Amino acid sequence: MVAMSAHTVPVVALCAGSATWLAMKREPGVRRARVLFVEDPLRSRRRCLVWVRLCQFWRRGTETVLRRREWWCVPAAVLLAVMGGSVLPLVAGAAAVPLVGRWLRRRAGARDAERGAAAVAALCGTVVGELRAGREPGQALLAALSEGSGEADDSTDGVAPGGRLGAAEDAVLAAARFGGDVPAALRQAAQGPGLGGLSGMAACWRVAVDGGAGLAAGLERLEATLRDERRRREELRAQLAGAWSTVVVLALLPGAGLGLGASLGAEPLRVLLHTPAGLACLTVGASLEAAGLYWTCRIVRGGEAT
Repeated sequence: MVAMSAHTVPVVALCAGSATWLAMKREPGVRRARVLFVEDPLRSRRRCLVWVRLCQFWRRGTETVLRRREWWCVPAAVLLAVMGGSVLPLVAGAAAVPLVGRWLRRRAGARDAERGAAAVAALCGTVVGELRAGREPGQALLAALSEGSGEADDSTDGVAPGGRLGAAEDAVLAAARFGGDVPAALRQAAQGPGLGGLSGMAACWRVAVDGGAGLAAGLERLEATLRDERRRREELRAQLAGAWSTVVVLALLPGAGLGLGASLGAEPLRVLLHTPAGLACLTVGASLEAAGLYWTCRIVRGGEAT
């Protein structure tokens, strides 16, 4: 027992010293772990908030650029200004923004009109099918509009935004559901882009209600007329594709000439932007280009209107 107690004291002392040394050695690691896992979440949260805000700002900017495509003229103007060492491209880019925006809005309006016309023809066909199935006119129109709204949720191809009739669909739905003045609601909805065929649908509805004529037969003829008009527009667009190609080539020729001159080492931007003769040529050439584009577009649009 005396021998065991004599050996136990040094062992206990050695264990106590080792534990103390390990505790002192582990203290920096514990502090580092506390800093990383206890105090650092506030900093990491702030960093995450900063990155989230940056991502939101980038997303909003990207959506704005994609939605307002006319502002793409500004980076192109800045690039030309840097390459040419002049502020004239910046002025031209600022002047081109409203013109390009107007052209893009006109194209968007034409696409909306085409979708609206296709939606009216499809609506007439659906109502005719519901009437042939034995439904009442109001129920047939209500079912057709409900079906069109479901299709608009799945795909917007060929359907006006917000359903078949766009923003005026609620008034037509209310008139069809509660027995209101459906022809008046249809005439009001016909004021939308490409929805002029609804006025013919309202006339068919009024004749069917007042004179007892067959609504299905009138809507069927109206649908055939609308589809024939759409087919003629598509044929005319195909015939005018060559003319629009000429317009595109005419618009791209100046850029192609500048690129060819730069590839040959002629420095066309320096000549056009920093010499009197170049400025005069630039003014005359831009005026002739604008006049040619305007005249060509007017001829092509005249053919489309005819």
